[in-house]
Amino acid sequence: MTQTPVIRLHLDEATAKRVVDVLEDAFPFGETSISAFETGKDAWSVEVYGSPELSTDELAAAMREALGPESAGLRLEPGAIDEADWVAKSLAGLDPVPAGRFVVHGAHDRDKIPADVIGIEIEAALAFGTGHHGTTRGCLLAIDELISKRRFERVLDLGSGTGVLAIAIGLAQQGPVLATDIDEVSARIAQENAEANGAGEFVQSIHATSFDHPIFAERGPFDLIVANILAGPLVELSGDVKAHLAPDGAVILSGLMNEEEDRVVAAYAAQGLKVVDAKRLEGWSTLTLAG
Repeated sequence: MTQTPVIRLHLDEATAKRVVDVLEDAFPFGETSISAFETGKDAWSVEVYGSPELSTDELAAAMREALGPESAGLRLEPGAIDEADWVAKSLAGLDPVPAGRFVVHGAHDRDKIPADVIGIEIEAALAFGTGHHGTTRGCLLAIDELISKRRFERVLDLGSGTGVLAIAIGLAQQGPVLATDIDEVSARIAQENAEANGAGEFVQSIHATSFDHPIFAERGPFDLIVANILAGPLVELSGDVKAHLAPDGAVILSGLMNEEEDRVVAAYAAQGLKVVDAKRLEGWSTLTLAG
């Protein structure tokens, strides 16, 4: 039977959370799953599951490259499990994540979701964005607040990953959302997730490597753009985001650390967009902007 490589680390809470934050940004696409859970007083375990095509040595090398100098003091314990078991094992420590009217959860918690919330079922093994990261949760909270005030007819989820944000907006508004990602696998997975969550009629997921793709002109200008990516790309895309934003539109940005706020805010201020709300969770920022 095909086996899946896994690397385990035993750390204190602060180090575990920092390692997970770095690795989640380093492995945003494809079949890589990262989970962290408490095993005792200030004792945490981090488990990283790679694609079956990877060896444990290759997975460990990718982790050390992503972590940089900090990896020198970490003990990476290699292992392997049967491919059929890796999703369940990687999800074992993940609880449902509430964010406003939304709850993001795995299949193992499907029966625990209250009827009065919007449940979004996402499996961590499929792509980045399960709700267990401060950026995703911050975006969901910002989305919840915005759509409580008005309805958005032309919505773009830029860099959609699993599609969790597009699914949330589509289900909450029962309306159309365009989801795009530069990674072809993630774009496919986002569409599959939308269909599995009953949002297939609302979400259209497209593989698009730049704003030159004709879908942006066809579906824009957008009155809501959500981009949960990284600070560098957010800065680089500020002009394109503004160019595809409707005059009365709103923007939600995340994927940036608290200390990266100033340069992101400055880039969008140069485009005439100002911060109207900021959420800071676990060292990560989510910014809501408008003209």
